[in-house]
Amino acid sequence: MFTVKDDLITVEVAYARPDEQRIIELQVPPGTTVAEAEAIARSSIIEYFPEIDFSENKLGVFGKLAKLDKVLEAGDRVEIYRPLIADPKDARKKRAAQGKTMKKGAGVAARKKQDTGS
Repeated sequence: MFTVKDDLITVEVAYARPDEQRIIELQVPPGTTVAEAEAIARSSIIEYFPEIDFSENKLGVFGKLAKLDKVLEAGDRVEIYRPLIADPKDARKKRAAQGKTMKKGAGVAARKKQDTGS
């Protein structure tokens, strides 16, 4: 799938909204950086997501923020991150103040235990 062919490596550039995502596969020369891969994919990804602002959006590789000068390896996926709508810490504080908990499944086991009388 991810190959080194004719001195090129395969990398991907990804962007996602809640309703749509796009992953663009690129063939780039070894030594290509995150910034260069983003620039290569820019024209194509902007067609699908015109709201992307490359001066505002952060970039990463496989879920970790990456410096623009990071050299990509075959199979890497450069991700363009959307800005956060709400600060996660503020959202947690707000839920705590309202007495709400996150719906993660921890409460499910406790409720089942109560229902069975164990």
